[in-house]
Amino acid sequence: MSELVIETSGLRKVYRSLGRRTVAVDSLDLAVPAGGVHGFLGPNGAGKTTTIRMLLGLARPSKGEMRLFGLRVPDQLPQVIDRVGAIVEEPRFVPSFSGRKNLLLLARSIGLPRSRVDAVLRQVSLHERARDSYRGYSLGMKQRLAIAAALLKSPDLLILDEPTNGLDPSGIRGIRDLVRDLGESGVTVLLSSHNLAEVQQVCHSVSIIGGGSLLASGPVDRLLGEKVSRTLITVSDPRAAQHFLEVAGHTVTRRGEQLVVEGHEHPAEITRLLAERQLYVEEVTAIRPTLESFFIELTGRPPFLTSADTTPDTTPDSTPGTTTDTTAPDEEA
Repeated sequence: MSELVIETSGLRKVYRSLGRRTVAVDSLDLAVPAGGVHGFLGPNGAGKTTTIRMLLGLARPSKGEMRLFGLRVPDQLPQVIDRVGAIVEEPRFVPSFSGRKNLLLLARSIGLPRSRVDAVLRQVSLHERARDSYRGYSLGMKQRLAIAAALLKSPDLLILDEPTNGLDPSGIRGIRDLVRDLGESGVTVLLSSHNLAEVQQVCHSVSIIGGGSLLASGPVDRLLGEKVSRTLITVSDPRAAQHFLEVAGHTVTRRGEQLVVEGHEHPAEITRLLAERQLYVEEVTAIRPTLESFFIELTGRPPFLTSADTTPDTTPDSTPGTTTDTTAPDEEA
């Protein structure tokens, strides 16, 4: 059985402001195994950032237990914090300094050699722009520099909160490739995101939350299953093929000169049925369920923030290691 890098049990966070209480995290049981990339998926306002802040000691839980590498936090956080790198908020770098100089200042403050700075710059593919001013970096380059800073300590666990927010397609692809490489290198990556496609492309396992509670967790392939929900086919006579398939009880829709067929378990059923009528399929593509369809099935709504979803995902805490939240005792216990 794999070691669990992150564990939470009955984790709960209640905020009170102006006499109003808001449950940000509610009885969350989270288990993140060692190795690979674990997606922490949910719409904006689902409680992802609040959970991460509690794990890092930046916010106090109202109830529940948390463990990192088997040690209880926040009580034993000093014993494991050197094994954790994280990007939760926008990092603060000196705009007029180069990317390398910014990292050198950080490395010096924690007693690391210059060679470590050069290593992480190369790891995030910033070594060729390391001496350029931070002010001139694109948003994607700034995000990669932030990841480089989080990697300085050679952490066993890297926590990234929405790392591709605001990036253009090229920047998203660069961060996605970097996260995938980190997961394959042996680092455990917790990737918090509301972007279903992003999680589906880079994550080995996923925990899906909504309204502060866990909805599902497990390997991405197992959650999505192997069942084919729809099949896209190319056939010489799509009109005739559609007629025969509908008579056989399948749901068929046209997509240009192709057909999307539903109501079957195996594409072979479709090709066999059409071949019996002298209609031969030229191309078959399985359209498998996506994380988006899975999320809608779990929650009954698309995975984005609606006007009815008022659960806060972030809170105005102060400097690292302190909190300014106004958590009241959990009176609903």
